[in-house]
Amino acid sequence: MGTTAARQKQGIMKRILKGILYLFLASLLYVVVGIFILPPITITQLGAMVQGYGLKRDYVSWDEISPNVKLAAIASEDQLFPDHAGFDWKAIEKSIDDKPKRKKKKRPKGSAASTISQQTAKNVFLWQGSGYMRYVRKAPEFFYTEAIELVWGKKRIMEVYLNVIEMGPGIFGIEAAAQAYFHKSAKDLNRNEAAMIIACLPNPKKFTVKPMGKRVSWRYPQIVKQMNNLDGDPDVAELIR
Repeated sequence: MGTTAARQKQGIMKRILKGILYLFLASLLYVVVGIFILPPITITQLGAMVQGYGLKRDYVSWDEISPNVKLAAIASEDQLFPDHAGFDWKAIEKSIDDKPKRKKKKRPKGSAASTISQQTAKNVFLWQGSGYMRYVRKAPEFFYTEAIELVWGKKRIMEVYLNVIEMGPGIFGIEAAAQAYFHKSAKDLNRNEAAMIIACLPNPKKFTVKPMGKRVSWRYPQIVKQMNNLDGDPDVAELIR
């Protein structure tokens, strides 16, 4: 009797391990496929549909996105994006060191530890949310961030990022945002317009672009200023062209 139960447990464990292995291999395949196609759907996009926001999305290629948008994203979200290998370890260290001293203060956007690569990995392969689920997400987020850095490269990461992130309630990607807010294509956005859209991150449902909320009106001139500061950076210029 005991032997039979032990065999059954072993059989269950083998099936579980096989399932994990198949999921892992499928995820690796998905990373490779991501070189060529944009995600058919993401968990965040599904969530917006379930919540009743709908899904406004129109994927566009790298050349159909204004350099102003790429520069605004780097200026606001990750100024070391062209240089790091997926993680800004100094910013991560600083965020950890600051926690005991500044419990009630929020880090200004642009100085956070989460890079564009991490945000892309989270948006494409994983899920949003805070609390304990954020800690559950950390290990796979690390894996997918390293994977896309290795397999996709910086331009593809940025292209996917600007196509999949939410930029308004149910509005995903820069083309849908450009059409919704300025009635023009993403390739025609000027510097101020690009900064306004990027300023809605990281909470596009709360920080509204149209009508312009207080946070966006305060934040977007800062992004424009940082964009101007980055103009002479050769690595940034090479990446966004």
